[in-house]
Amino acid sequence: MSDGSGSRRTRGRILVIRGGALGDFIVTLPVLAALRQQFPETHLEVLGYPGPASLAVEAGHADAVRPLESRGLAGFFARQGELDREWSAYFAGFSVILSFLYDPDWHFHDNVARVTRAQFIAGPHRPDDTVARHATEQLLVPLERLAIFDADPVPRLSLGADPVAVDIATRIAVHVGSGSETKNWSETRWRELLDRWMEDTTWRLLLVGGEAEADRVRRLVATLPPARCEMRLNRPLAEVAREVAACTLFVGHDSGVSHLAAAAGARGLVLWGPTNETVWRPRSDRFLTLRHDGGLTRLPVEVVDARVRGLVG
Repeated sequence: MSDGSGSRRTRGRILVIRGGALGDFIVTLPVLAALRQQFPETHLEVLGYPGPASLAVEAGHADAVRPLESRGLAGFFARQGELDREWSAYFAGFSVILSFLYDPDWHFHDNVARVTRAQFIAGPHRPDDTVARHATEQLLVPLERLAIFDADPVPRLSLGADPVAVDIATRIAVHVGSGSETKNWSETRWRELLDRWMEDTTWRLLLVGGEAEADRVRRLVATLPPARCEMRLNRPLAEVAREVAACTLFVGHDSGVSHLAAAAGARGLVLWGPTNETVWRPRSDRFLTLRHDGGLTRLPVEVVDARVRGLVG
């Protein structure tokens, strides 16, 4: 059976539904990788937000992405909702549907069951912060219903080398934001740290970010030597992943970008805030976390500087 692309002979079709932000999608990558390994000839599709979900296609973990933001889906979230014909036919085309959507009343589950005979597996929309088990491991548990056990829990994005990467002795990628201000080191301390590096090292800097931290990044870059500092704002995620992975070190917060960098194979240091580290740390043996007993706001510049210099060597 063809998946419609003409490029893959397939047996059956599996749909993985995943909402959430970038970090939520990255920690779900092991689910897609395990499905791909277990069912290599099956068409594997993601219903999600195209930005993060497209990474799975580029890395070979999935064959296609369909946007989750559709008015036609609204009826599926209402009790005995009026169901869109196009979406009903879409769901009917899969043999397995694995959903990580928030569905406390099971309305989505029940409505999908009205239009398809697919095996429906409900996974957690968010890992449990209160257990001593990493998010990736928690999200893999539903796959046991498909006889998938002991899957690799490490998110991996093999996206190839950055085609524009320059051979620079030391280049530090920096992400100064996150989805919550409680996870952010202060802009004042970032400025002091970056100024130190400009004064007594030959390092070059790459500051990356999205809309949430765009103004902060621009303010920091404005005071740094242009010849030694570059800025990447609102760039495609695959491009960011390739470029960050080509850097000597990544330094950031507890954020989706840190998870992206780790999955892409970068070496990294995360300045850790109040989140449960056991559950949410980037899952990579090339990433370290740095925290202060008194909280992130009390983490000194001197301590961060020393740790980074030790990692750079």
